[in-house]
Amino acid sequence: MANDWLKKLIHSIEIEEIEIKKGGGPKRVEKEHKKGKMTARERIEYLIDEGADFQELGLWAGYEMYPDEGGCPSGGVIMGIGYVSGRQCMIVANDATVKAGAWFPITAKKNLRAQEIALENHLPIIYLVDSAGVYLPMQDQIFPDKEHFGRIFRNNAVLSAKGIPQIAAIMGSCVAGGAYLPIMSDEALIVDGTGSVFLAGSYLVKAAIGEDVDNETLGGATTHTEISGVTDYKMKDDNECLETIRNLMDKIGEQKSAGFNRKNPVGPKVDADKMLELFPVDRNKPYDMYKVLDGILDKDSFTEYKKGYGQTLITGYARIDGWSVGIVANQRKVVKSKQGEMQIGGVIYSDSADKAARFVMNCNQKKVPIVFFQDVTGFMIGKRSEQGGIIKDGAKMVNAVANSTVPKITIIVGNSYGAGNYAMCGKAYDPRFIYAWPTAQIAVMGGTQAAKVLTQIQVATLEKKGKELSDEDREEILERIKSRYDRQTDVRYAAARLWVDDIIHPGDTRVRISRAIECANHNPEMPEFKTGVIQV
Repeated sequence: MANDWLKKLIHSIEIEEIEIKKGGGPKRVEKEHKKGKMTARERIEYLIDEGADFQELGLWAGYEMYPDEGGCPSGGVIMGIGYVSGRQCMIVANDATVKAGAWFPITAKKNLRAQEIALENHLPIIYLVDSAGVYLPMQDQIFPDKEHFGRIFRNNAVLSAKGIPQIAAIMGSCVAGGAYLPIMSDEALIVDGTGSVFLAGSYLVKAAIGEDVDNETLGGATTHTEISGVTDYKMKDDNECLETIRNLMDKIGEQKSAGFNRKNPVGPKVDADKMLELFPVDRNKPYDMYKVLDGILDKDSFTEYKKGYGQTLITGYARIDGWSVGIVANQRKVVKSKQGEMQIGGVIYSDSADKAARFVMNCNQKKVPIVFFQDVTGFMIGKRSEQGGIIKDGAKMVNAVANSTVPKITIIVGNSYGAGNYAMCGKAYDPRFIYAWPTAQIAVMGGTQAAKVLTQIQVATLEKKGKELSDEDREEILERIKSRYDRQTDVRYAAARLWVDDIIHPGDTRVRISRAIECANHNPEMPEFKTGVIQV
């Protein structure tokens, strides 16, 4: 079995996920049921094909981010990938049990991420709308900027122009600017009695123009299916609405694919528990990444590229659940370089960066998706490395990764520090999907090193002001800073802010990667790979 410490960590993550999935809690759920409505999770469960799983994304969005507002579990919206009438779809459902589905800043970010995934992978997207609109106390953080609320409607237009199907079901409130989302979709359904859509509700209409009118007359199902023509289908209840979406999805024509190579899957060499036994309690201790890959790759499918060169990065071709992939993985063992020197595991050296850059170029030439396995502390520093051109070689790798046009999938298994995060396709480098194991940490540098640097700065500042500090004072400053830094490097902190799409159980890695490539295979567009100027 896996190490006890890791089992406990995974278990604690799973317990917290159960709490997050409760949304606004039992009382709010009961209130929705009394209105004749399903909850967001119930709607998704009813919508997807029987026996099919729903791969949720962004579950941790908003985690511990809004304590003064009473919290915002999952950002008040559920999103993920599921099969509807046999078609892989992005599904987005407002959770009305959380602040009546009101939009927090993280809600907008999560919706934009859903649209981004749909756009990149040409996935049909289904919106199950039930929202009170923008959370007004935080409107300045959600309304006017490029990546704010309005970007969603711009994306509606772009998705439609690309021919990517969008179906919206108005299953509750849909007000103000949010009214454009379903109506800018290709088809819109509305549930009679519970669904409503208008630019301004009855109270605002009365205040603004003095007109007395009720919400149902303003924007109910009858108004919009029989008078305004705004919506296309009038549904008697949630069940009929979801069944109709299934029927619509069943009649969508076949699309072209990217044509990524796939053969019959072969199971991995070792099971997940055996793979997890490798992880040391001390995250700075070395371990063999090859053995981790043995628990993920199809058995005997790995063809290594430049095995003896740049050994702190593992590169090669393999299969995962039958899909052909390129592998770029940080090796955490201490290895010998070609000059016979010992190289620290998890650090990218000049030869490793050079190898990875060439391999990424090869994958683009061969149209092979790339999977990055991150456990990286950064690029090698010091006089020898600087004089050897580490910045030049690191830039070469970053350039290749940044310009790569084949799908990139990133799995953060351990450390993800500094420029190593960038070179190994962190969030800023447009991976189609990015997942993290519970063991992941994302930061500029490790917590201990960062805390020592910050402590030195703070101590020096206080001493300049004439304050005398005892050893106990210095220790207290160090512990306070380290505690704050450790909290910010925790994987839950990253997932709350959508720096990763989800925290996954290591044993689910194969399935997640396979589904990611299946998604990517829906998009036949493959721009020409160009790197621009690279120093050699």
